[in-house]
Amino acid sequence: MTDLRIVPVAGDPALEQWRHVHNAIVPPAAMSLAEARERQQRYRLANAYLGDVLVGCSTVRPPAGEQAVATVIARVLPAYRRRGFGTALYADGLAHARALGAGEIETCVLAVNEDGLRFAVRNGFVETDRYVLDGECDEWVDLRWGKATDSAG
Repeated sequence: MTDLRIVPVAGDPALEQWRHVHNAIVPPAAMSLAEARERQQRYRLANAYLGDVLVGCSTVRPPAGEQAVATVIARVLPAYRRRGFGTALYADGLAHARALGAGEIETCVLAVNEDGLRFAVRNGFVETDRYVLDGECDEWVDLRWGKATDSAG
């Protein structure tokens, strides 16, 4: 894993790669390039590469609200799971969220993504909500980790 690089998204080619991973992992929330550009204006998006091979991506939503809750989402393509890449993406996102002043950390996982749910629970997240968006049929799970200064376990 020494060749893993996590790089903030800059430019359309990198944004297209981020979008590819996002859309592969969460097809119900697939987005166009224009939607990804809009998301990039609000959130920190990053890609993870093993050498030159794209293996995952992440999103960090900045802290908001009285409790300064940030959202950190790590996505790893199925062929690259269980190699520590999700842990590295999560740690990178967590460090960024802390630098922004996060008091608490949340994540969101598509309920059918059993790997993602196991990863979140293994890293100290606890389910706080399950829901289906209006007009949709896919179930989402929100999880909260707690104080950003605690250890993820």
